[in-house]
Amino acid sequence: MKRDIEIKRIYEPADRNDGTRVLVDRLWPRGLSRAEAKLDAWMKDIAPSAELRKWFGHDPERWAEFVPLYEAELHANKEAVHALLELAGKKRLTLLYAAHDGDHNNAVVLSRFLKKLH
Repeated sequence: MKRDIEIKRIYEPADRNDGTRVLVDRLWPRGLSRAEAKLDAWMKDIAPSAELRKWFGHDPERWAEFVPLYEAELHANKEAVHALLELAGKKRLTLLYAAHDGDHNNAVVLSRFLKKLH
């Protein structure tokens, strides 16, 4: 089953084509109200651990090391991964993140990880 999983910065306006909108960051995005976020769910537990998040610090130079470390956390977090796969099986799933860098953030890794699973 091909899963329709997208990623989007949470500060971008919500769109009806987003499907199920899930925030996948451990921390709430600065300056954004819950009403503005228009979330279906906030899955803090799927985000990188506090230690990994702090170590990575959104530093692109640490990206190559961050990816396998976060993937290892995802492999160990079967319950949260399964919950996201369930959502993705129903309709489009949009993973929301707050980072400025659209290429080097946990939603990118999470999206690829979920798409690899069957």
